[in-house]
Amino acid sequence: MKLTPSDIYTHRRPSECELRVYLKANGASSGKPSPYAEVLERLGQRHEQSHLKTFTAFEDLSGIGSYDEVFERTKVCVANHTPVIYQALLKCNLRIAGVDCEISGRPDFLIKDEIGYRIRDSKISRRITQKDHPEIILQLQTYGWLFERVFGVPASRLEVHNGPGAIVEVPFDGPDPVINALREIVQIRLMTEEPFSPVGLSKCGACGYRDICWEKAEVNRSVALVAGVDQGLAITLHEMDILTMDQLLEKFNEESLGELKRQKRASLVRVGSSAYSILRNARALASGEERLLSKPDIPVAKNYVMFDLEGLPPQLDELQKVYLWGMQVFGETPGAYISSTAGFGIDGDRQGWEEFLTKASEIFDSYGDIPFVHWATYEATLIKVYLDRFGDETGRAARVQENLLNLLQMTENSIVLPLPGCSGFSKKAMRRTRLFIERQLRPLASSARTRYRIVTLWGLRAQG
Repeated sequence: MKLTPSDIYTHRRPSECELRVYLKANGASSGKPSPYAEVLERLGQRHEQSHLKTFTAFEDLSGIGSYDEVFERTKVCVANHTPVIYQALLKCNLRIAGVDCEISGRPDFLIKDEIGYRIRDSKISRRITQKDHPEIILQLQTYGWLFERVFGVPASRLEVHNGPGAIVEVPFDGPDPVINALREIVQIRLMTEEPFSPVGLSKCGACGYRDICWEKAEVNRSVALVAGVDQGLAITLHEMDILTMDQLLEKFNEESLGELKRQKRASLVRVGSSAYSILRNARALASGEERLLSKPDIPVAKNYVMFDLEGLPPQLDELQKVYLWGMQVFGETPGAYISSTAGFGIDGDRQGWEEFLTKASEIFDSYGDIPFVHWATYEATLIKVYLDRFGDETGRAARVQENLLNLLQMTENSIVLPLPGCSGFSKKAMRRTRLFIERQLRPLASSARTRYRIVTLWGLRAQG
């Protein structure tokens, strides 16, 4: 069996999933990479090449076609104390879980220093930690373990050239973490039946097998589709042989579900007060019928800014970079669409941020403290990220923060939609919200002003 660090990535990224490893090993067809994933790949390649150019001399092994030839050439370069080796190949054979395995890996850089060779990989990720990227840590540790197996001496240091350009040291904790990670992969590949793995937004969002798992979950009416049922609760319910939303409603009431304990990080935690909303969401999803909880609490204003950001999805990486800041005023005095975009080069990100703040300030000058209507928490989160990144001594960003109006939160407080819990950010959810508003909330509105605000906030934003 052939194993590489990419198998560790498959298992651990975007989040740990045994089913992803099983599907890949059994020839399931993964979907085409999303445009965002392709952008990240190009950014990664550009980041790696820019770091390569910082070395005055290096041996480039990336263009050698033969697998065995690259390995032999790597050994020759190390023996000759070549200062920098680009795209070396390390490999060894080992019996793991009763299976003969060939483990190989290609670190971006082997760099000669006073002690021996450093192993370095370029990654566009900002945070190289066990919490944020265990797969990167294990990848570098696998390279370190392979290096010692091949050359009989440890690498002098394991490093990551991260997104901001810093060199981050990765500790080598011995062979056990690597062997254990590889053993898990071997054992999953040897399974004769699919392992259970519940669907989830961050878990499945960037996975190539998302459509396969999602379609199966919808056909089977999986309990994991219910809003509020997290991974730990879905696994606990599976162990109790409660697999569907219908079984959840049949077996539990609010009190019994609230007392149920599920794994959350390293502890067992009661479901508690969230049991009410989970069962409420399950009833809507199981019946296919919407439920009105209350009229939406919409703040009165003559005009509203529809506010939307476009950036790399957070489940793909933690770059948290916005490339488009979009705004448009609707209401009694509507305005034209306004946007700012991130520029090219090292200051491009700051340029987009500063331009957004200037244009937002111009809107405030014209309309006063106008609500900035957005969907979910993305816009609020990214404004805080950019404040931490670049700051704003003028107070313009703080004024935007004070006037943010979370449309999703207002919707969830007013309506229960028969949609999977992971659809909160989808166009399907917004279209369903708009249709529901038009059909049920508008007749309930007490005045033309209220009806107008409802159409503005839900209708125009959902269509956009």
